[in-house]
Amino acid sequence: MTAPILLFLLSGIVLLGASVQWLTGMGFALVAVPALILLLGPAEGVALANCAAGAISVVGLAGGWRRVRPAAMVPLCAAAACTVPVGTWLTRQLPSPTLFLTMGALVTLAVLLVMRGARVPVLGGRAGALTAGAVGGFMNSAAGVGGPPVSLYALNAGWTVREFVPNAQFYGVIVNAFSVTANGVPGLSAAEWAAAGGAMVAGGLIGRTVADRIPEHHARRLVLLLALTGGVTAVAKGLWTL
Repeated sequence: MTAPILLFLLSGIVLLGASVQWLTGMGFALVAVPALILLLGPAEGVALANCAAGAISVVGLAGGWRRVRPAAMVPLCAAAACTVPVGTWLTRQLPSPTLFLTMGALVTLAVLLVMRGARVPVLGGRAGALTAGAVGGFMNSAAGVGGPPVSLYALNAGWTVREFVPNAQFYGVIVNAFSVTANGVPGLSAAEWAAAGGAMVAGGLIGRTVADRIPEHHARRLVLLLALTGGVTAVAKGLWTL
């Protein structure tokens, strides 16, 4: 793949992910990770997703940090800290086809659970926070997708969207910081970093511009459908390369 095509595809993926993140409060990793691992490979794709999702969460949290719930977030983040190294270790042991299969399957399963609005009794209370945080930390470092377990926890806790978004962004900052520490920074060229950074800014502007024009449930459905497509594509790539 030539450098201009790579930069074009990288910019498009990050632009789309950043747009939906600002539009719905979540979704960068769900939308971008399957495409990034196909474009850059599993290790670099996940590492870039961790960096980008963490940066977007930092910016998003700036206006909503007063609505963060420490009683829920402390156990979530503490549990994630324990499982992030496990996810990183696992991905370094598996061959590429198996990684594509694993990451695609994790994304697909997570999306299907969120689409169903699954209510899981084990995700209630303090034990639920620990469970969601542990699963989310593992998935974030292994596949770059740590949000769905937290979404399911919030659903079972009865949180509104207004309550969920700042807490999800807080969790995104912390768990992606852990994941970047464990996985490292992707080895991109200066041009690739510039393309990704510019696409993040442009995606943020687009997302904020259209946020008031698209009903939230339509935007959320679009994010999940895009993520489901990406997850299935990654699974197909893994099967093809076995």
